[in-house]
Amino acid sequence: MPVTANLVKLVDKEYQDKSLAELVDAPVAALAGVSERAATHLKEALGIKTIGDLGRSQYFRTASALVQLAENGE
Repeated sequence: MPVTANLVKLVDKEYQDKSLAELVDAPVAALAGVSERAATHLKEALGIKTIGDLGRSQYFRTASALVQLAENGE
């Protein structure tokens, strides 16, 4: 299933016709606003190569959980 209109603004144009499974395996730079340089830094610093790696990262999951707790009054 190609990316729906709701997700179009979240990924670069060349990835807008990809399925969710394909997006998870796509490079981090496929995310709108993430440059190749930023993707390289993520790869070098944290071993994050794909959107899936980013979403599963313990660092990003922890950061997201902390933000959720802070915004919801702990």
